[in-house]
Amino acid sequence: MADEQSESVDLEHLRGLAELVLREEGYPPESELTVLLVNEDEMSSYNERFLNRAGPTDVLAFPVEELVPGITPDHDASGPPLMIGDVIVAPAYVRRQAADSEIDFDDEMALMIAHGILHLLGYDHLDDEDAALMERRETELLSKVGRTRR
Repeated sequence: MADEQSESVDLEHLRGLAELVLREEGYPPESELTVLLVNEDEMSSYNERFLNRAGPTDVLAFPVEELVPGITPDHDASGPPLMIGDVIVAPAYVRRQAADSEIDFDDEMALMIAHGILHLLGYDHLDDEDAALMERRETELLSKVGRTRR
């Protein structure tokens, strides 16, 4: 986890949540992903550069490969760690989003971490059925760490 911004966040809690999501989804403990916390200017840059969208957003996910929810890719335990991808979060944006929705910042940050990682693992919300599956999984995972989903 890399923190390159100035908002106060509970890094240990977020790291534990990331580990829990991978474990609950059946990924080996040596699996690797990056969680990068950035300021809104940096998030705007990523959003424009990779998605051709202007301005900041809450979370972006960049998987290494296309994965399918519930199916862990084959991995040789004696080989290098399974590389999953990168999750980028803008805590200042998330803080404002939480305040606007009158929800707890830590709950919203936890949701962004879980949401981003689930995207890396193949979950999506392009249609109602996929969105319901992803939201249900987010709710289950967040409840395991005492957080709620808005």
